[in-house]
Amino acid sequence: MAVIETQRLELNPVQSNDAEFIYALQNSPKWLKYIGDRNINSVDIARNYILEKMEAHYKEHGYGNYAVFEKQSNKPVGTCGLFNRPGLEVVDIGFALLPEFEGNGYGSEAAFALLDYAKNELRLQKVSAIVLPDNKTSVNLIQRLGLSFIKKVQLPNDKAWLDYYEIVLNE
Repeated sequence: MAVIETQRLELNPVQSNDAEFIYALQNSPKWLKYIGDRNINSVDIARNYILEKMEAHYKEHGYGNYAVFEKQSNKPVGTCGLFNRPGLEVVDIGFALLPEFEGNGYGSEAAFALLDYAKNELRLQKVSAIVLPDNKTSVNLIQRLGLSFIKKVQLPNDKAWLDYYEIVLNE
């Protein structure tokens, strides 16, 4: 599995030794508000979630969720990933940052690098993004990435209506 590098960041596939970081991220206020409670209530549960969900996704598709590390400090700042989600026909890009690393441009730097990887290495035809309409920070980033609003969607077993965006990478 590829490691993706930018000037300031390194994106590595999430591994079980990232469990403490994943626990903190998935219990951060914005994650809970905009993405939802995944019931990751301990570091051990986070480790199992990584093994059962994230590593399985990598094995099946060859891509998945990347832990985003600040090169200078080697600290994890967030995640950025490509996902095959039930209810979506197009691979979805998603991202999240720990609160203390927001506002530094890390989300856009990681997402642009991952979109480039999706286009040039994975040769994906399209990439989508889903977002709660009131998550203005993520909506702005999705639009800066060049994705365009297409429609409202509701994922299976989810009550929320999401805005669905899409970009054509390769024709």
